[in-house]
Amino acid sequence: MEENKITWSAFEYEHKEKNNDWFWALGIIIVAGALTSLIYGNYFFAMLLIIGGVLMGYFAKKAPGITDYELNEKGFKIKNRLFPYESIKSFWVQVDSEKNLKPTLFIRSSRMFMPILSVPIEPYHGEKIRAMILAHNIAEEEIKEHPSEKIMDALGF
Repeated sequence: MEENKITWSAFEYEHKEKNNDWFWALGIIIVAGALTSLIYGNYFFAMLLIIGGVLMGYFAKKAPGITDYELNEKGFKIKNRLFPYESIKSFWVQVDSEKNLKPTLFIRSSRMFMPILSVPIEPYHGEKIRAMILAHNIAEEEIKEHPSEKIMDALGF
């Protein structure tokens, strides 16, 4: 008997190319913040800003990798990590092309850290994913993109 599963691959995140002006602005903001922190004697915060700025620049330049996703009889799998159906509180499949929204699977899990997973999907997988999760008695609840993700989009991430 063949296992009932849906598999797909997608980029880890949507990469947006940044020009030199973006990096100059990042550098100016970080240097100004670090100098202000040093003037006020907050050396730890100055160091934190510099390290954060360097990491932000590194990740802004880095291209995303491809991630494999699988929805099977045991649960939802991202790479090698399985989220069993018992740990999933609710879900939402967003495939509304009329509102120009990206096709996304939202999963609310019982995890303390990052309880809402946002996973890109192919539009044609939407109904199959919805039916498979509903078959495991998981509540369907409208979940929207977190405001911090909208802020990150506006900043170019």
